[in-house]
Amino acid sequence: MSIKSDNRHLYLQVIDRLKQDIERGEYKEKEKLPSEFDLAKQLGVSRATLREALRILEEENVIIRRHGVGTFVNAKPLFTSGIEQLNSVTDMIKQAGMKPGTIFLSSSTQGPTEEDIRRFSCSADEEMVVIERVRTANGKPVVYCIDKVPERILPDTFSHGEESLFNILEGEANRRITYAVAKIEPIGYHERISPILECDPETALLVLKQMHFDEMDEPILFSVNYFKADKFSFHVLRKRT
Repeated sequence: MSIKSDNRHLYLQVIDRLKQDIERGEYKEKEKLPSEFDLAKQLGVSRATLREALRILEEENVIIRRHGVGTFVNAKPLFTSGIEQLNSVTDMIKQAGMKPGTIFLSSSTQGPTEEDIRRFSCSADEEMVVIERVRTANGKPVVYCIDKVPERILPDTFSHGEESLFNILEGEANRRITYAVAKIEPIGYHERISPILECDPETALLVLKQMHFDEMDEPILFSVNYFKADKFSFHVLRKRT
């Protein structure tokens, strides 16, 4: 099983070999890898070389290391999306060939916070509708969603039964979302949200905060979505200017 020497650094060869072994199914998702001692011996490299390769594989989310337990193959994300593509959660789940669903948690009308006033350029006496939901894929919870919309924008016929707020705003309120300003950040285990999403203790979350704008450049929807990091992968296309 030892790797064949080429002109590249050994740790790069180890990375490629382990990725190939995972792709071939020699190591399956969530399976524990051999100990560092055994794996280094099998590959014919030093433990220092192996550790560097494992460090990079962990950064790439190919593996996950649990202190005092071992190294495991990470599950492949079920949903992938370009961060430059403005897709609803419903569309992302459908594109993965799964059935979207919604668990409604709460809806309330409240006065705007200072941040809301700044984000929506609204007055202090304007009411905001705050909706909390869990989005499911084939019945499994995958995203925890908090959405804020100025009450004046939502139609009187607004129903929590509709899966996509995008569709409600466009189809019933005649407000088409055309772009969003987004910020994404990883966080660890969340005491309240992680159990709702049925996360393992070591599963991180990806938090996507977005301010959505319509065709008139008016801010109409602010959302905070907590994605299970082992189920979702976001990428961005960068072009040289």
